Amino acid sequence: MVMAQRLKKLEARTEVILVNSTPDEDLSSSRVPSVAASYAGLQGESHSGLVRSSCVRVRHQYPQGTEIRNTRQISIVSTEELAEIADSMGIAELKPEWLGANLLVSGIPHFSQIPPSTRMIFDGGASLVVDLENSPCKYPGEIIERHHPGFGKLFARAAVGRRGVTAWVEREGHINTGDAIQLYIPPQRIYEIPTKG
Repeated sequence: MVMAQRLKKLEARTEVILVNSTPDEDLSSSRVPSVAASYAGLQGESHSGLVRSSCVRVRHQYPQGTEIRNTRQISIVSTEELAEIADSMGIAELKPEWLGANLLVSGIPHFSQIPPSTRMIFDGGASLVVDLENSPCKYPGEIIERHHPGFGKLFARAAVGRRGVTAWVEREGHINTGDAIQLYIPPQRIYEIPTKG
């Protein structure tokens, strides 16, 4: 069934930029006013690189540790969904730093549901391509627990469908706090695996 016939366009805004220069075990990231985006990812970001070692997310496709293309260079969340997660958890605020996010954006309804291959074009010239929805994991819950004791364990369930997306750099440039973002949503179709009959 066809859900969309042509490219759709949305507008959003860059609220916060964060860079995590530490290994994966420490998700916390630091705010910066702007960042250069190269084909390898964001400058100074620990998740940058043209390739990465495969992890549990692709365990059915590759043995863990296999070198694969890095389509998870950047983690993006939205102000609207962070507020929804915090409300579901019963806490006043959920900061993007606690989730290891690189970008906090605003103005996109149901941000985590934007489809793969959506292009995000920033005023500073950088262009990102959305890979997939980012599934919740336990590590942000551990950081949230430090700030809101007793609530960290609620994160994974509250964040389902609202954890944001991962993306990779298609065009080099800069991303600046306050940049407008043009989102180009590709045509969408529901694919159903044919049944043998």
